[in-house]
Amino acid sequence: MSLQVFRHWIPTVKDAFDRTLMVAKFFCGLHVTNTFLCTCALAMGPSMLPTLNLTGSLVLVERLSIRFGKMASGEVVLIRSPEEPRKVVIKRIVGVEGDAVGNEEATAVVPKGHIWIEGDNKHNSRDSRQFGPVPYGLLEGRVFWVMWPPEDFGSVGRKVENNSLERYPKKGFLSMHL
Repeated sequence: MSLQVFRHWIPTVKDAFDRTLMVAKFFCGLHVTNTFLCTCALAMGPSMLPTLNLTGSLVLVERLSIRFGKMASGEVVLIRSPEEPRKVVIKRIVGVEGDAVGNEEATAVVPKGHIWIEGDNKHNSRDSRQFGPVPYGLLEGRVFWVMWPPEDFGSVGRKVENNSLERYPKKGFLSMHL
């Protein structure tokens, strides 16, 4: 008699199990996409003006470029902060390994396995000018698209500066190490 009661529950349990499995597959796919392919990030603050919005820009970050090749100067990247490892920052690559960066007073060569990053708003940015070259291993991905605000919707292109040798503040990596 008790077996007959359970037979009525078999289709319901099977349906619940199938739905749970489908939700689990969705979250596994979402995790793989976020970890290895693409993710969203919120960029706030003045350091990347005018490229990104002061009050916050929602950007898409692809993670494949850092796995399959070196990043180039001019790319906007998401980086784990060398000063505060729990934070991520968005900056532009100004120099890659072997490049000379600096100003008229002092220059530095970016060491192997490192990049030199700077914010687009050079007067209001903490970047390699203060803490030096950043290890390539801290790269999280390349920013390629602005999703929000709507007026900035579109791709984030490379910006190669002919002269990145602007005057740096006296207190900073270059003045301390050279």
